Amino acid sequence: MSECIRWGILSTAAIAENSMIPAIRETDRGQVRAVASRSLDKAKAFAEKLNIPKAYGSYEELLSDPDVDAIYNPLPVSLHADWSIKAAEAGKPVLCEKPLALNSREAEQMIEAFASRNLLLSESLMYRYHALTLKIKEMLDDGCIGRPVMMHAMFNALIPEKDIRRSSETGGGAMLDLGCYCLSVQRYLAGEEPDAVTAVGHMANGVDVNISGAMRFPSGLTGHFGCSLDAAFDCRYEVWGSEGRILSDMGAMCAWPGQKFIIKHWAGDDYKEIEVKETNPYQRVADDFQAALLDGKAMDITLKDTLQNMKTLDAALHQVE
Repeated sequence: MSECIRWGILSTAAIAENSMIPAIRETDRGQVRAVASRSLDKAKAFAEKLNIPKAYGSYEELLSDPDVDAIYNPLPVSLHADWSIKAAEAGKPVLCEKPLALNSREAEQMIEAFASRNLLLSESLMYRYHALTLKIKEMLDDGCIGRPVMMHAMFNALIPEKDIRRSSETGGGAMLDLGCYCLSVQRYLAGEEPDAVTAVGHMANGVDVNISGAMRFPSGLTGHFGCSLDAAFDCRYEVWGSEGRILSDMGAMCAWPGQKFIIKHWAGDDYKEIEVKETNPYQRVADDFQAALLDGKAMDITLKDTLQNMKTLDAALHQVE
């Protein structure tokens, strides 16, 4: 492998165009070399628009390209496992968009397929690379609110009726699309895994459109979560402790250009706001993946962490099906 990772993009998804491709190009060690679609015309139009050298009319052609070192997989969730495993069979490491799979069983199959071939697999969960997330974790670990007692995470978005995120065939639903962040951030901030998960929700056309629940952690910390495809936008998390609380109104699950990220911190009678200056978290994801490939560096998000989040998602979804 060269000192520069040559990427192939598995589909013409909007997140590839708007987020990951620009991010890879901002790194010093990545190039976008090829894109594939099930429509050659669509792939060619996408490649021409984004100045990508190669366009393929099938995913198989992309996976067989010897000039592609790694694959970014932003396909619908229902196709994550199948095409990531096919990439492993073709000898290609994969950065897969969140959530890694439909469920933990699929995630385990993916992990085994890559481990058995000594290939890198990672989930692209960009909020974990966001400066806001890292700062809040640092503050909590430093005891800024004393002993954490209770958490809450919310992520709602008004999703159109025809969107694939409302389709059971493509792996839609509020929990997989939005709730994966809510569970992940609370597990990350807690620094431990929940020993109990409860959830209630409303199903429509085979997918959860509204879901709320709670987690209990061995330390006694509890975490509440909620996500919806039908509610007005909200994206926040908050932690209450024995000596204060900390709130992010914009919890780094979205990263629009120019967005301000403010940490609100109460400690006794004192209150302050901390503005976090953010660089591109998608670039940090790409840099981390490329460093793992080129330097043998361990990824900041482990597959153990990813699998545990899938198991927690399973536990919540099982109760609302």
